[in-house]
Amino acid sequence: MLTVEQLVTCGLEKVEALQITEAVNRILPTQSPTACWYEILRHVLTPQHPFVLHQLLYETVYADFDRTTHGPPPAWFPTDEDITEANITRLMAELHIKTYPEFHAWSIANRDTFWQMMIDTLGIKATDVYTEAQKDATGIATKLAKLNIVESCFNAPNDAIAIVAQRENDENLITFTYHELESLTNRVANGLVEIGMEQGDAIAIDMPMTAESVAVYLGIVKAGCVVVGIADSFAPDEIATRLRIGKAKAIFTQDYINRADKRLPLYEKVIAANAPKAIVFSSEGGEDLAQTQREADMTWQDFLSDTEIFNTVPCHPDAHTNILFSSGTTGEPKAIPWTHTTPIKTAADAHLHHDIHPGDVLAWYTNLGWMMGPWLIYASLINKATIALYDGVPTGRDFGVFVQNAKVSMLGVVPTLVRAWKNTECMHGLDWRAIRAFSSTGECSNPEEMLFLMSLAGYKPVIEYCGGTEIGGGYITGTRVQPAAPSMFTTPALGVDFLLFDGNGEPTENGEVFIIPPSLGLSTSLLNADHNEVYFEGTPQPNLRRHGDAIERLDNRFESESWLAGIKYRVHGRIDDTMNLSGIKVSSAEIEEVLNVVSEVQETAAVAVSPKDGGPSQLIIYTVLAASGSEPTKQELHATLQTELSAHLNPLFRIHDVVIADALPRTASNKIMRRLLRARNFTKN
Repeated sequence: MLTVEQLVTCGLEKVEALQITEAVNRILPTQSPTACWYEILRHVLTPQHPFVLHQLLYETVYADFDRTTHGPPPAWFPTDEDITEANITRLMAELHIKTYPEFHAWSIANRDTFWQMMIDTLGIKATDVYTEAQKDATGIATKLAKLNIVESCFNAPNDAIAIVAQRENDENLITFTYHELESLTNRVANGLVEIGMEQGDAIAIDMPMTAESVAVYLGIVKAGCVVVGIADSFAPDEIATRLRIGKAKAIFTQDYINRADKRLPLYEKVIAANAPKAIVFSSEGGEDLAQTQREADMTWQDFLSDTEIFNTVPCHPDAHTNILFSSGTTGEPKAIPWTHTTPIKTAADAHLHHDIHPGDVLAWYTNLGWMMGPWLIYASLINKATIALYDGVPTGRDFGVFVQNAKVSMLGVVPTLVRAWKNTECMHGLDWRAIRAFSSTGECSNPEEMLFLMSLAGYKPVIEYCGGTEIGGGYITGTRVQPAAPSMFTTPALGVDFLLFDGNGEPTENGEVFIIPPSLGLSTSLLNADHNEVYFEGTPQPNLRRHGDAIERLDNRFESESWLAGIKYRVHGRIDDTMNLSGIKVSSAEIEEVLNVVSEVQETAAVAVSPKDGGPSQLIIYTVLAASGSEPTKQELHATLQTELSAHLNPLFRIHDVVIADALPRTASNKIMRRLLRARNFTKN
């Protein structure tokens, strides 16, 4: 039972503390824990209450919940209205399927039928169709013979809002209708033709996520060309690597990025990367002109065509639309092509698992260099929803005000961002009632922080979403028709399934993920590596696809035996030498390649470890010092390595700790045994 003193300690006045104590103590003895928590959410807690109170009541209600067996207890339950209005429920009714587990089982037993159903449901336009379904490179049979996926991004009414945007330090919301976005997209496509670009040419984008960069992205694809995505945080060396691998013939960029009242040069980094012809947008927008520094480069105004009509270039479904980069176990990032069918997977995940409806507003602070940038475009536009874009720093209250004023209904996050909000309490008191769901991806999340996130919107579900660039979306996720427990996944994605195996290749409930193909969205080639070797060689069974995540399957039986009950999953991170830092996938080898040039260092080993309480991985650098006259202190070495990492790889990567070692553990073939180093850190923490 609660006491008034406990609530006063949470920051409540004594009168309110007494009222809440009496209300909760009346509920506790009379109902099951899940029913009790549901009543507290309806009648007691509000987003205005301090989070420590939310946490106290949650822990009190679920004091006897077996978290070892079942994971964290549920914090959100779908209402009858949620279930009735869900896109999943509508499709189940069409198929005369009564429970969600049956629907998932049907979707993997009838994959061709499921994906053709999604093509029809999403209104995917084709310029030519087969009379009978034929398989594409992923192994899924569809009737698509020729298409350009951009045409399916403009099925909404012309006057519907396609983009709502806001710049840092500017309270005004800017909107683009679907008609205005399509006109700008067409002007980009015509501009490409006018400067001599042809179908199949690769064109890079190194810009922040703005309305103009969305139009650039769509214009490149509409012209039958290929986007080479480059994150605007990358250093010149990494820009150059991606331009080389992607064989880009031109690049769209911006003069500066304005962040927290600082002007961060971007065009200069592009020049330092020896990029091809650059089209330069002004960070000030409007009629303010960017200045070019090389003879072949162009300003945005000089490039943009006046012609607002463009005949879309039809393409084969397997034709490339986008080259994205994801780290493997070598120093060079994997170059993963997306095709005209990859966005169907993206839009389907949004339609089904995030329950996106026409008119919804989707915000996900991301970039076109990462898969969530294209994901946001296709997930929103193909579902006739609105993209919400904030051009600024997302860690402060101004971003939260944007979410409030734009009436965002689905807010995507990386867990590191949520941790910043929780630590600073910067979002307290905002009106986020328009949010119907959150989604979290890129890193392992922490249950306490995800409970905090739910509380900001009066308890809305967090759809945990895990997949990858090579999947075009997620392989494991949640839904809005199942209870949501903080940091827990509830289901394999519809149309996809996976198996878990231990280190000996035996089936297990806690082990490495292997995806069972086929599915739309799954990559079929790599530009700079052997696709079969990377994903299929040495798997425990034939026709299994390696992914590299470690997952634990948990029992999830509630008191009810309803169709909501089922399985929960906990993702434990990567099992190989790649890691997710700030939502960005990077390999140990990439980090070590940058740090090993430091003069004080003989060699390094980069590993990621999870905190005891779960959450985003922490980067640990094991260092063997070079034999020199003077040795740096640990603090000096930490600062030097951080500077090198920020300057030559990515300033978003933060080193949590540096460990100075006499030697690194190695195999007989001289490979660094990073698993031993990770284990050492687990025992130390």
